[in-house]
Amino acid sequence: MLAEKYSSLNDVASKLGIGDFSTKEADNKLRISGKTTYQLEKDLFWDAIKAFPGWDKEVAADIRVEKSDIHGIHTVVAGDSLSKIAKVHFDNPNRYMDIFNANKDQLKDPNLIHPGQRLVIPKK
Repeated sequence: MLAEKYSSLNDVASKLGIGDFSTKEADNKLRISGKTTYQLEKDLFWDAIKAFPGWDKEVAADIRVEKSDIHGIHTVVAGDSLSKIAKVHFDNPNRYMDIFNANKDQLKDPNLIHPGQRLVIPKK
Protein backbone atom coordinates (compact mmCIF):
# COMPACT_ATOMS: atom_id res chain seq x y z
CA MET A 1 0.00 0.00 0.00
CA LEU A 2 2.69 2.55 0.97
CA ALA A 3 4.94 1.41 -1.86
CA GLU A 4 2.15 2.27 -4.28
CA LYS A 5 1.50 5.68 -2.72
CA TYR A 6 5.19 6.62 -2.92
CA SER A 7 5.99 4.87 -6.21
CA SER A 8 6.88 8.18 -7.92
CA LEU A 9 9.90 8.41 -5.60
CA ASN A 10 11.52 5.67 -7.68
CA ASP A 11 11.59 8.06 -10.65
CA VAL A 12 12.89 10.90 -8.48
CA ALA A 13 15.70 8.69 -7.16
CA SER A 14 16.61 7.65 -10.69
CA LYS A 15 16.60 11.24 -11.96
CA LEU A 16 18.81 12.36 -9.05
CA GLY A 17 21.22 9.46 -9.56
CA ILE A 18 20.60 7.85 -6.18
CA GLY A 19 22.35 4.48 -6.29
CA ASP A 20 21.62 1.27 -4.42
CA PHE A 21 18.07 2.58 -4.10
CA SER A 22 15.63 0.28 -2.35
CA THR A 23 12.24 0.45 -0.69
CA LYS A 24 10.46 -2.02 1.54
CA GLU A 25 7.45 -1.92 3.80
CA ALA A 26 8.01 -2.87 7.42
CA ASP A 27 6.32 -1.89 10.69
CA ASN A 28 3.70 0.22 8.87
CA LYS A 29 6.42 2.37 7.28
CA LEU A 30 8.04 2.55 3.90
CA ARG A 31 11.76 2.13 4.51
CA ILE A 32 13.91 3.77 1.85
CA SER A 33 17.66 3.54 1.47
CA GLY A 34 20.24 4.60 -1.08
CA LYS A 35 23.47 6.45 -1.78
CA THR A 36 24.09 9.74 -3.52
CA THR A 37 27.19 11.70 -4.38
CA TYR A 38 26.33 15.04 -2.76
CA GLN A 39 24.05 16.47 -0.08
CA LEU A 40 22.18 18.41 -2.77
CA GLU A 41 20.64 15.26 -4.25
CA LYS A 42 19.72 14.03 -0.78
CA ASP A 43 18.02 17.37 -0.01
CA LEU A 44 16.09 17.28 -3.29
CA PHE A 45 14.98 13.72 -2.59
CA TRP A 46 13.76 14.70 0.88
CA ASP A 47 11.84 17.61 -0.69
CA ALA A 48 10.07 15.05 -2.89
CA ILE A 49 9.23 12.90 0.14
CA LYS A 50 7.87 15.89 2.05
CA ALA A 51 5.46 16.69 -0.78
CA PHE A 52 3.32 13.73 0.33
CA PRO A 53 0.75 14.35 3.07
CA GLY A 54 1.48 12.18 6.10
CA TRP A 55 5.03 11.35 5.00
CA ASP A 56 6.37 11.90 8.53
CA LYS A 57 4.33 8.99 9.87
CA GLU A 58 4.79 6.72 6.85
CA VAL A 59 8.40 7.06 5.63
CA ALA A 60 11.81 6.32 7.11
CA ALA A 61 14.63 7.19 4.72
CA ASP A 62 18.35 6.58 4.98
CA ILE A 63 20.09 8.25 2.05
CA ARG A 64 23.84 8.30 2.49
CA VAL A 65 26.10 10.98 1.00
CA GLU A 66 29.48 9.97 -0.41
CA LYS A 67 31.20 13.39 -0.78
CA SER A 68 31.09 16.42 1.49
CA ASP A 69 33.55 18.84 -0.15
CA ILE A 70 30.71 20.81 -1.79
CA HIS A 71 26.91 20.85 -1.49
CA GLY A 72 26.42 19.63 -5.06
CA ILE A 73 26.27 20.41 -8.76
CA HIS A 74 23.45 22.40 -10.37
CA THR A 75 22.87 22.14 -14.12
CA VAL A 76 21.66 25.49 -15.45
CA VAL A 77 18.34 25.49 -17.31
CA ALA A 78 16.70 28.25 -19.34
CA GLY A 79 15.41 30.97 -17.02
CA ASP A 80 17.98 30.34 -14.29
CA SER A 81 19.99 33.13 -12.74
CA LEU A 82 22.54 32.90 -9.96
CA SER A 83 20.09 34.59 -7.59
CA LYS A 84 17.33 32.09 -8.46
CA ILE A 85 19.76 29.22 -7.93
CA ALA A 86 20.87 30.73 -4.61
CA LYS A 87 17.25 31.05 -3.49
CA VAL A 88 16.62 27.37 -4.25
CA HIS A 89 19.78 26.03 -2.62
CA PHE A 90 20.40 28.55 0.17
CA ASP A 91 16.92 30.05 0.70
CA ASN A 92 18.60 33.39 0.10
CA PRO A 93 18.92 34.95 -3.39
CA ASN A 94 21.52 37.40 -2.07
CA ARG A 95 24.02 34.53 -1.76
CA TYR A 96 24.42 34.41 -5.56
CA MET A 97 28.02 35.63 -5.22
CA ASP A 98 28.88 32.48 -3.22
CA ILE A 99 27.94 30.46 -6.30
CA PHE A 100 29.76 32.87 -8.63
CA ASN A 101 32.94 32.71 -6.53
CA ALA A 102 32.86 28.90 -6.47
CA ASN A 103 32.66 28.87 -10.29
CA LYS A 104 35.12 31.55 -11.35
CA ASP A 105 36.88 28.95 -13.48
CA GLN A 106 33.91 29.02 -15.89
CA LEU A 107 32.06 32.26 -15.06
CA LYS A 108 33.37 35.74 -15.82
CA ASP A 109 30.19 37.71 -15.07
CA PRO A 110 27.61 36.85 -12.37
CA ASN A 111 24.86 38.05 -14.72
CA LEU A 112 25.80 35.69 -17.53
CA ILE A 113 25.13 31.95 -17.24
CA HIS A 114 24.05 29.51 -19.94
CA PRO A 115 21.79 26.44 -20.03
CA GLY A 116 23.82 23.27 -19.68
CA GLN A 117 26.53 24.76 -17.49
CA ARG A 118 27.23 22.61 -14.43
CA LEU A 119 27.80 24.92 -11.47
CA VAL A 120 29.32 23.97 -8.15
CA ILE A 121 27.02 24.78 -5.24
CA PRO A 122 29.25 25.42 -2.21
CA LYS A 123 28.40 24.13 1.24
CA LYS A 124 25.65 25.98 3.03
